[in-house]
Amino acid sequence: MRESETELVVDSKSIALVGAPNSGKTTLYNWLTGSRFKTVNYPGATVEFSLGHLASHLGESHVQVMDTPGTYSLHPKSADEWVTLRAIYENPKIKQVDGIIVVVDGTQISRHLQLVMQLKETGFPMIVVITMADLLRREGIEIDMDYLRKTLGCPVLQFDGLLAGGLKEIVAEAKKLTITKTPSRPVPWGFELQEKKLQECEQIAKEALTHKTDHAQDRLNKIVETTEKLDRVLLHPVLGFLFFILIMGGLFSCVFWLATPFMDLIDGWFTSLNEIVAAWGPGTLWADFLANGVVSSFSAFLVFIPQIFILFMGIGILESTGYLARAATLIDRPFSALGMSGRSFVPMLSGFACAVPAIIATRNIPSKKDRMITQFVIPLMSCSARLPVYALFIAFLFHGQSALKAGLALAALYLGSIVIGSFAAGVVSRFIPKTANDPSLFMMELPIYRRPKVRVLLRQSWTRTLSYVKRAGPVIFTFAVIVWAGTTFPHYQLEDAHQKLEQSYVGQLGKAIEPVMHPMGVDWRVGVGLISAFAAREVFVSSLALTFNITDTNEDTQQQALLTQMSTAVNSAGEKIFTVSSVIGLMIFFLIALQCMSTVGVQIRESGSWKFAVTQLIAFNVFAYVLVVLLVQGLRAMGIS
Repeated sequence: MRESETELVVDSKSIALVGAPNSGKTTLYNWLTGSRFKTVNYPGATVEFSLGHLASHLGESHVQVMDTPGTYSLHPKSADEWVTLRAIYENPKIKQVDGIIVVVDGTQISRHLQLVMQLKETGFPMIVVITMADLLRREGIEIDMDYLRKTLGCPVLQFDGLLAGGLKEIVAEAKKLTITKTPSRPVPWGFELQEKKLQECEQIAKEALTHKTDHAQDRLNKIVETTEKLDRVLLHPVLGFLFFILIMGGLFSCVFWLATPFMDLIDGWFTSLNEIVAAWGPGTLWADFLANGVVSSFSAFLVFIPQIFILFMGIGILESTGYLARAATLIDRPFSALGMSGRSFVPMLSGFACAVPAIIATRNIPSKKDRMITQFVIPLMSCSARLPVYALFIAFLFHGQSALKAGLALAALYLGSIVIGSFAAGVVSRFIPKTANDPSLFMMELPIYRRPKVRVLLRQSWTRTLSYVKRAGPVIFTFAVIVWAGTTFPHYQLEDAHQKLEQSYVGQLGKAIEPVMHPMGVDWRVGVGLISAFAAREVFVSSLALTFNITDTNEDTQQQALLTQMSTAVNSAGEKIFTVSSVIGLMIFFLIALQCMSTVGVQIRESGSWKFAVTQLIAFNVFAYVLVVLLVQGLRAMGIS
């Protein structure tokens, strides 16, 4: 639940905004309250409600405005629809809802009028606000507002989301809303009544739309015809999947490649800041804490902001054009065999960039079971943080060989993550019970194709990115500081970095777990790297460089020096640490193991359960360890060492 910064007045008038996803409801809320808060504009995404005061410039009276999750019906079938119903009838933050503003998309008026009919039956005082009327006006179509007011028996107004046209009229009518009797609970419609109401809404929509020009209907029909032509291709059983792969592949490529220069810029800026802060007090503990504890920990998660922003921008483009709903529909059948639905594919695809925003994106999934399964398997997708580790091990295995072999090995790792994720989804789906409120069928409204508005997309993407920073930042920072303390104490005064690390709490822990590392074919130094990787997987490479005393700071030279050390490194028994079997085992371990503590922190927040996140953490790491031990020992038994 979110509230405005202003303290909410319990005895003030309270108005609820209710409407379908994509109807412009939250845009109206932002104009009414002066808030910049933006919910994810996708069916099933909003699982909380926002509560704020009417903006001061719109009137003197104390009026609370509540933005409820997007819903198609007052007869709940998904988690967000239940939240909407409870926010209206059982809200702990307000005394009662005095009136309702129903937001209706003018381009989808026949479908959205069903929600108006349901609210009318409850007896709530209400206003109907029509949005997207400008889109119809461009096609020469006007909405007969007087007809709608007479037919629906309540005030009906239009609203322009870009320029706030009609806002003052909406506020004036909202202040008049007064509840005179206790509203009744919505009674579910039977099949026959549902059909009757649907026909009634279609007839009202037909009568309400007035075609001002002779060609208006032709242009409207052309829009519908174009949408149908595109759907025949994009929803085709074969061509649809080909375009799906191309579009999703393009999205992933943009997230990965477009973000790289911006990530390098942020990383370089924090590296310079680290050096500046460290120079404030060379050799002092406080300077080391500020440089390697505070600055480095902020860098660890802020460096992902470009990826997250581009990801949200890409998803916003797919959503605003209308393709996202098509893609979810297309992928639903294969996903249903794994216990998920079509809504799971975007979060899982996002997991190849970073698991943190991918887990946040699971809010799109209305079914609690589907959402938990998707959250469970997302960490198995090979995120970009694994790339430095994969690159190091592949360079070790294929040193001096063709780049094609290295490329195929990397492709095999990504394919392996998909296979293992699918297997995990199939297994875990058998252990998560389906709740009574989970939708039994996958249903998705397919809107007409539209051109996205760049300014709106930029603002939405930035708002969602800031939400990521506010949610994940403190958790990531806390874990990073803990790791810094573990690698610094108790002998922080030692000048030799290798000796300080070996005698630190983390180093002691590494030696303590060396018996566990031995079956994997490695020693305590790799164990220290694996422990450090819990802060960020990329840390593993730099940790190896530190434990093997690689001091060259040039990236290419450092990697070459590290590869040389790896090829000659031996354990206390004189056995080589890095062999074909142990390196393959380590790649498999990184493929499966859940080492990213920022992912665990976000998982706790999004799932609302420590038990779920800890179970996932233990299960993935234990399974990865057992599988790697069996693999390494099996390869050695076959003579592959």
